Amino acid sequence: FFGEFFSAKKLEFILLKIFLSDFFRGPSVPSIRLAGLEYVLHFTAVDGKIYMRSYKVLLKKSGCKIPRIELEEMGPSLDLVMRRTHLASDDLYKLSLKQPKALKPKKKKNISHDVFGTTYGRIHMQKQDLGKLQTRKMKGLRKRPAEKLAEGGGVSPKKSKSA
Repeated sequence: FFGEFFSAKKLEFILLKIFLSDFFRGPSVPSIRLAGLEYVLHFTAVDGKIYMRSYKVLLKKSGCKIPRIELEEMGPSLDLVMRRTHLASDDLYKLSLKQPKALKPKKKKNISHDVFGTTYGRIHMQKQDLGKLQTRKMKGLRKRPAEKLAEGGGVSPKKSKSA
């Protein structure tokens, strides 16, 4: 977008710029590879007219690492004029920009990501009493009578035979 009309001169042109950028928007990417850029749409606003031109990007050899970029005009080329504008009231315009809550992503609590993309989750638990864990299920892990005596204070509840 080029021209003083698109910057801050008229509200109609600013809204037209927003509409055209939404209409021709592609997928959102964090960075653009120069070889992946094929076409350019250029909008120019001069004297109340909007000129739309589409160009093909040509990458030519240059003496340095970055190639020389040339634009070759291709169709379609449009000359547009703003004739009739009927803008909505401010409250209706704000209402049209509202997005439903279902579309907004919910923030997941206690989840973080590191620079490599690994997801880490934090779990909050109460403190466990490890003495109450039942680990002796196998016959070999049962307490022997000598261990029971040592734990119980030395006296066995059963009567021992005396000679």
